[in-house]
Amino acid sequence: MTSHPSASRDIVVGIDPDRDWHLALAWAADEAQRRRLPMRLVLAVPPQHDTQQVDDTPRQTALRQAVSDRLEQACNWVRDRHPEVAVTGDLLSGFPAPVLGAAAREARMIVLGSRHLSRTAEFFSAGSLVVPVTAQARCPVVVVGDAEHISQQPPYVVAGIDGSASATAALTFAFDEADLRGAALRVVCVWQPPLIMLDDEEVALRAQRTLLSEATASLSEKYPDVHVTHEVLTGHPVEELARAAEHALAVVVGRRGRGGYTGMRIGSVVHGLLHRAHCPVITIPTG
Repeated sequence: MTSHPSASRDIVVGIDPDRDWHLALAWAADEAQRRRLPMRLVLAVPPQHDTQQVDDTPRQTALRQAVSDRLEQACNWVRDRHPEVAVTGDLLSGFPAPVLGAAAREARMIVLGSRHLSRTAEFFSAGSLVVPVTAQARCPVVVVGDAEHISQQPPYVVAGIDGSASATAALTFAFDEADLRGAALRVVCVWQPPLIMLDDEEVALRAQRTLLSEATASLSEKYPDVHVTHEVLTGHPVEELARAAEHALAVVVGRRGRGGYTGMRIGSVVHGLLHRAHCPVITIPTG
């Protein structure tokens, strides 16, 4: 196994007091234990604006106490699961997305839960965290929608690559994640046939296979214990990656794209996976 030294930066988890946080918190706690990292649980309390009540201080105080209790409950849950993991809780004022975006500046990774809303519902939801935090964070972001497929044997991690710089960073993270877990790694490249074929299909597929071999060569030497397979799939990238990762421990992809909703820098494949994949989706920024 490759050595994984501890780091000072922590794993930040966004806690929603109105939703079940156990799946995301379990994933983050297990990851903190594997990587020997501290955890920081963040719960944001938005400002209250009530024109019907002149002084809402008592209500605001009661709200903060209630969410503070919820945060402490989450911290204790982590301590029970992994007593060796150092965990702290931060109750911060502000809207959740910008608060967590600020927390991501010093984090090793951010972990969020997901309701698997439609793209439109997720984007326009006032409490939405998944899209804005994924788009803006400078560290890896993990979105946990469903329970991990830990019963799948042999366990595997999926990495989706396309030759971009962010995909290279994602592949490096995927190798490390597979090594930490003692899991296999399925490196997937999806070729989507163009409307008008300018080249022979076999030539295009051969180029994809070459891309896979070249991308993984040096990392396979660095992580000799990770069993790697290459797969070139044909079809829509979101559909094929979601299918390939149906029983995976996680799917890892680069966070890329020019634009997206309201100019946020998140690619269409990432957008699709956040709402289609049932395993944790890990997105990696370039560099």
